[in-house]
Amino acid sequence: MIADKSNWTGIGMFGRVHRCLSFLPIALGIVCAPAVAEKSDNDPLEGFNRAVFAFNEQADRFVLKPIAQGYRFVTPDPIERGVGRVFSNLGEILNVANSLLQGKMSQAANDSGRFLVNTTIGLGGIFDVADDFGLKQYDDEDFGQTLGAWGVGSGSYLVLPLFGPSSLRDAPARLVDGYANPINTVDHVPTRNTIYGVQVVSTRAALLDTEKLISGDKYTFIRDVYLQRRDYLVSDGALEDAFGDDYQDQDDSDDYFEY
Repeated sequence: MIADKSNWTGIGMFGRVHRCLSFLPIALGIVCAPAVAEKSDNDPLEGFNRAVFAFNEQADRFVLKPIAQGYRFVTPDPIERGVGRVFSNLGEILNVANSLLQGKMSQAANDSGRFLVNTTIGLGGIFDVADDFGLKQYDDEDFGQTLGAWGVGSGSYLVLPLFGPSSLRDAPARLVDGYANPINTVDHVPTRNTIYGVQVVSTRAALLDTEKLISGDKYTFIRDVYLQRRDYLVSDGALEDAFGDDYQDQDDSDDYFEY
C-alpha cells in the first residue's frame, strides 16, 4: 500500500517519538557516569539542537509525560507489559526487513520465527513465548542502521522537533521505517493514529522510572548516549579496545542458528 498524506499524523508526533525515547533503557548501561557539558565534534549544530531540545522538553513536560503518568496510573501492570510486547512484536517485521538488507540471514530467520510464534501462540504478541522456543530477542534494526552497515557515516548529531535525537543519516531513514511500519496497513486513519498514540504513550510510560537515572547536563547526556548507542548498534556490538583489538559481544553474534 502507498501511504497517503494522512499517514504523516501517525508518522509525526505520535508515530515516531517513541523511537527517540526507546534507546534510553539499554543505553543507560553504556553511559552511566555524570555527563559534563562540553563541545562535541559530532555536534556542530549544537546551538540549533539545544533550542529544539528545549522545545521538545516542554512538549514532553506539559503533554506527553502527564498522559503517560495517567496511563500508568489507570493501567494494571500485566496489561501495560502486554501492550508493550504487542508493539515490540510488530517491530519484528522491520527487524526482519533491515536484517535481510544487511545480510544478517540468521538474525532475519530468528526474528521471523519470533514474529510467527508470538503472533500465533502468543496471541498477537501479548505473551512472549518465543523465548521458550529458543528464539532470542535481538536489538531492534532500522534503516538508519542499514545505511550505516552499507558504509554511510552518521553525519552531524541532529535534534528533530518532536522526534528527538537523530543524525543527518538517521533522520531521513526514519521516513523509510515510517512507511514500512505495519501499522500503516490500517486503512482507517483515526484507528491507525490511535494505535500510534497508544504506542507512544506505552513507551513513554515505560521510561518514567528510567529517566531518573539521567545526571548532569541532560542535553549532553542524551546526545552522548544516543551517538554511542547508534555506533554500538551499527557495529553489532563490535567494540575496539584501547589496544586496537576488536571485541565482539557474543550475545549479538549472527551465528545463533549454527548448531
